[in-house]
Amino acid sequence: MELVAGAGGFIGGALVSQLLKEGKEVRAVDVKPFVNWYQHHNEAQNLMLDLKFEQNCRAVTQNVENVWNLAADMGGMGFIENHKADCMLSVLINTNLLLAAKQNKISKYFFSSSACVYPGYKQGDANVIPLKEDDVYPADPEDGYGWEKLFSERMCRHFREDYGIQTRVARYHNVYGPFGTYTGGREKAPAAICRRLIEAKLSGNHEIVIWGDGNQTRSFMYIDDCIRGSLTLMESNYKDPINIGSAEMVTINQLIDIVEEIAGIKVLRKYDLKAPQGVRGRSSDNTLFRSQFGWEPDTKLMVGMEETYRWIYDRVKESRSY
Repeated sequence: MELVAGAGGFIGGALVSQLLKEGKEVRAVDVKPFVNWYQHHNEAQNLMLDLKFEQNCRAVTQNVENVWNLAADMGGMGFIENHKADCMLSVLINTNLLLAAKQNKISKYFFSSSACVYPGYKQGDANVIPLKEDDVYPADPEDGYGWEKLFSERMCRHFREDYGIQTRVARYHNVYGPFGTYTGGREKAPAAICRRLIEAKLSGNHEIVIWGDGNQTRSFMYIDDCIRGSLTLMESNYKDPINIGSAEMVTINQLIDIVEEIAGIKVLRKYDLKAPQGVRGRSSDNTLFRSQFGWEPDTKLMVGMEETYRWIYDRVKESRSY
């Protein structure tokens, strides 16, 4: 039995889908009501529970072989910059799941960390040097969300060293794709830009607002690559935190160029320099992952964004028909 914590979320739902395709039994858990799950699979054992409480963690880890902890209160930069305490509280989930994993003798434990653990002083230039795993110290992670992720990484390490739990830690870099958040304040840049251009196309008002000056850089990883990389890591013997991300770095303006080409329109860009922007530049160094596994996330941004745009377009258009 595979336990997926955070199964109602974007990555969690995609992971449950893949595990079921592989013939695995899956226990899917999330705090959200089922109606709010991004993907809901009837073949899984679906539970609505708050995993910040130890008794719930003990219950869901019974008769489970592997734990996948993707549960966290998070979103795009607009959310994490304004909800630092909520993001920090996710440490309770990882703490109590690890305690329950120890008690119930779990075989392997996967923790989804983030590129937000990397220090701000290495990300102050748009022409950033891609981030390597050992760049994380001296520590200066994203306030709130990044600190929670870094602390939880350390907890995984010490539970492995002290109690023998086989932990695996993935540092995800900006995951995007269909079946994700695209509105409501938690969406990340790829989905937000898709939605804004779709709304511009459908309304005829070809003016959109961009957070920052558009020259900040990022790399974005397609969801299928994220799931493949996570499964590869979980099945391996590699123990230390490792990047899972795309090395294809673009500016936000270049990302908009891509979506304009997909949408078949040009937009007038209005730049909001007071909006949350995060670090100036961030990209994934995949040298370690490539050396360990002979592969790295390789879906081209144009390909992944076209799939994402089409999925969001259908939903935005449907919502406007009511």
